[in-house]
Amino acid sequence: MIALTVYVAIFAAKAVLAWWYVRNYPKPRKSSELAPVTICQAILSGDPDLEDTLESTLVSLPRANFVWLIDEDDTDAARITARLSQAHPQREITVISLPAPAEGINPKLFKLEAARVLVPSGVFLVLDDDTRLTSVSLAALIDALDRSDLATGLPFYRDSPNVFGRLLAQFVNNNSALTYLPLVPFVPPVSINGMCYALHVETLSRLHGFEPIMRHLTDDLAVADRIRLSGGRIVQTPFPQEVATTLDSFTRYASQMHRWYVFALLLMRRQTLALNTTILLLYGVPPVLLAIGFFRSVILPSWGRCSLLAGALLFRGTVLSLLQWHISGKVRHRPLLSLLSEVLQPLHLMHAVLVKSIRWRSRHYRVYDNDHFTSI
Repeated sequence: MIALTVYVAIFAAKAVLAWWYVRNYPKPRKSSELAPVTICQAILSGDPDLEDTLESTLVSLPRANFVWLIDEDDTDAARITARLSQAHPQREITVISLPAPAEGINPKLFKLEAARVLVPSGVFLVLDDDTRLTSVSLAALIDALDRSDLATGLPFYRDSPNVFGRLLAQFVNNNSALTYLPLVPFVPPVSINGMCYALHVETLSRLHGFEPIMRHLTDDLAVADRIRLSGGRIVQTPFPQEVATTLDSFTRYASQMHRWYVFALLLMRRQTLALNTTILLLYGVPPVLLAIGFFRSVILPSWGRCSLLAGALLFRGTVLSLLQWHISGKVRHRPLLSLLSEVLQPLHLMHAVLVKSIRWRSRHYRVYDNDHFTSI
């Protein structure tokens, strides 16, 4: 019973802090008042939703320009980008085909550096090829650049057609707001949502572009470190970007979770002992407490334990649903998969600690540190 009580207390504290941040964040300006923006997307085929996702953002953001960066040998990506360019001839779309980067070079950063030289001014916005951006979220990012060097948003996942994709979606939707927002009033963001972030071209030029960090595996952490070490400021907006990723097997789900947890461990290597202790308390301990409380209630059932478990899960589900609806306009909570996603987290962490090789779509890397990885 102690485990569930402590779990609820930590969860409630994170939820209150996240809710306060969302409620007090300023509303963005209208899109007609925004600065010019170029959306740069490093594209790699393999996801069946790729074309729909790219077109959705094209349609949602009629004032933006686009730079799409594809691999020379990626015929599917070439076909999709050509078809969309022809279907939207009135849009400013530049498609760049690039060779494979050298060994030890981050392929996403390699592509983004190629895009940087094509964007002379305005806002440089990095958007993953599985991520959809709305005009409101774009306005929030650009507004935030008035008081920061880089602005980023919150990822939320769309429901997937199969259980593995929905399980991944619940992990992100459970944790997005409760991970990125609670500590922002007290501690500057230590990383960013690499799926979507924006900065002025002048800021990027001052940092010499992406060239100095091209040998870093986790591009979001590398970019955030680059901003912070230069004395810059990062603003975490509470506005959503919607992600759609198709996972057709448990192996692909486990691979995705493993990659994210390896990246999380790389992030923690760079933090102070005090901050790592806080991260562990707020994000590492609660899934263990929930798992302990759940399995004790199942193995040694009693009215007291089962009532407390039911109350904790009802409170958790209600708060998550309210936060998701308020931030993203949708209730994304799926009770059983949400619970399963959280109690599996300690296993994903153990996997990341023990296995240092990751899969990233068609790529396979052995990871030694953020700036030291090799292809397998």
